Amino acid sequence: MERTALDLWVGMFVVAGIGALVVLAMKVGNLSTYNVSESYQLQAYFTNIGGLKPQASIKSAGVLVGRVTGITLDTERYEAKVVMSIDKRYQFPKDTFANILTSGLLGEQYIGLAPGGENDMLKAGEVIKKTQSAVVLEDLIGKFLYSKAEGSK
Repeated sequence: MERTALDLWVGMFVVAGIGALVVLAMKVGNLSTYNVSESYQLQAYFTNIGGLKPQASIKSAGVLVGRVTGITLDTERYEAKVVMSIDKRYQFPKDTFANILTSGLLGEQYIGLAPGGENDMLKAGEVIKKTQSAVVLEDLIGKFLYSKAEGSK
């Protein structure tokens, strides 16, 4: 009887430990719960999305306001089409800027929304027209080296 009770307690401890690891993995993987049901969709086109991935954060003033739900290549424009799910609590003007930014040492990329000053708000399904693509480090290094080579001539 004592052995069965001990096995039961050990089993419950193992299940609790696995549950804690799952929660920790979701937090570290930036997959924490986000209520998609009460959200609206926006779209934006970027010439280069860098390392942006689906489920990436969308932040405004450092506050999580949504998640990236899809990334595809628009074959008519040859640009990356990013579909975003924004929490309905947050409304943004039509002249909002969408920038792909990098955070932290690991270089996790997210979309930063900078609201403009227009009175009309974006509605579900609309396109954010003002975007800034990701900064590619290799391009910056190449431009720097090229300018140094030109300067020495």
